[in-house]
Amino acid sequence: MDYHIMRQFADSWGLLAMVIFFVGAVLFTFRPGSRKLADDAARVPLKED
Repeated sequence: MDYHIMRQFADSWGLLAMVIFFVGAVLFTFRPGSRKLADDAARVPLKED
């Protein structure tokens, strides 16, 4: 592929995809009820088997 075509794609649709992914990750992290799941996941290494 030509460098300029790939560069134009990255500057437009690639940036849009990264922004949508970032917003989705932030919303997923701060959604209601996620604190309990995050606390449980943080305690996994400390649990006795």
